[in-house]
Amino acid sequence: MDMKLTSIVRSGWIATIGVSFSLHESGTGGMLEHMKAVIVRRPGGPEELALSDVSTPEPGEGEVKIAVRAAGVNRADLLQRQGHYPPPPGVTEILGLEVAGVVESIGRPTGESWVPRIGAPVVALLAGGGYSEHVVAPMGQCAPLPLGLSKRRDAASPVIRTTASPTGLASPVDPAPLAEPASPTRGDFTSPTNPSSPSASDLVIAGGIMETAATVVSNFDHIHVQAGETILIHGGAGGIGSFAIPYAKQLGLRVITTVGSPHKAEQARTIGADVVLDYHEDWSDQAKHATQGRGVDAILDIIGAKYLEANVALLARGGRMTVIGLQGGTKATLNLGLLLSKGATVTATSLRFRPPNEKTSIVRRVVAEVWPLFTSGAIPLPHLTTFPLAQARLAHELLESGRNIGKIVLTVG
Repeated sequence: MDMKLTSIVRSGWIATIGVSFSLHESGTGGMLEHMKAVIVRRPGGPEELALSDVSTPEPGEGEVKIAVRAAGVNRADLLQRQGHYPPPPGVTEILGLEVAGVVESIGRPTGESWVPRIGAPVVALLAGGGYSEHVVAPMGQCAPLPLGLSKRRDAASPVIRTTASPTGLASPVDPAPLAEPASPTRGDFTSPTNPSSPSASDLVIAGGIMETAATVVSNFDHIHVQAGETILIHGGAGGIGSFAIPYAKQLGLRVITTVGSPHKAEQARTIGADVVLDYHEDWSDQAKHATQGRGVDAILDIIGAKYLEANVALLARGGRMTVIGLQGGTKATLNLGLLLSKGATVTATSLRFRPPNEKTSIVRRVVAEVWPLFTSGAIPLPHLTTFPLAQARLAHELLESGRNIGKIVLTVG
């Protein structure tokens, strides 16, 4: 499997999206001292991102060094770039919370239940460092890829796009135009005969699924969602919503979601949302009406302060809300009397700051529960928009525009 994957990678197998890969050999004389990575020159807008030469990390005890092939772009990256979400102490300031790639070298194991082999394809959950050619990750936060990702070529398969233009943005799935759009290219992927041998396109697809899945699974566990309940998921067509909606349906929940355009509404319905609301309208009143005045049992919130009062008002008796994003600010008024009268719970979590043992448990749970759902097609893979690593600025501009559907992934090569 390793030799086959290496051959695929070295041959630039996914040339349809303008990416070619090379596998760096480990060992004396072959170890790279420097690598390309995206750095933040100073807190600010996307223009502060720059591709630079930095020192190549090496694995310590219980760590794995990965040659990165794809790195997911997340809202947390935007906050960090702006200076609002610094990494945990001791963690690199390079952006990036998830990658897919190939194992280059391994530090001394420390009792991990799964230790990857050199040359093996993996995904990794990170506290930082993904926007780079190489990254070091704890073994417990690495996992094998779901089987047969690129084989999923039906109507639910991801649309993979790229841009080669340094002056324009790739057109997102939402057809609303952006300034100077570049023409995207649909990846024409094929799958290797052996579905257990991941292809280069599998690595690109996998680059955008671990952080989202780990966030949603851990937060659903945190607020104890139960079959038969109604959950409100904000941002139903984004990276979180694209996974949270079908996963919630697999758990037997009724899903209400908010979106920002008719095209996004259509996408949310396609992946299973029962009620889709336009957040430009009075979504809170409409959600109340959709529950016959009862309210919702659970809320997965990516907005924060802007929606806090409306969210709390919408909770049913015993309702639970978890805040996982701060797109709408950090400070708001909380009516404790209303919260008390409902016996409701408001909580907030950050996957990035959880201790390593918790992240390891979450990754293991995602592999056991979610990977089979991706492989079987029970949960559709997200739509993807890809950019080369050197065009991280354009990726951030697209995510900030609110026009993207699904996930954005940086390809490395």
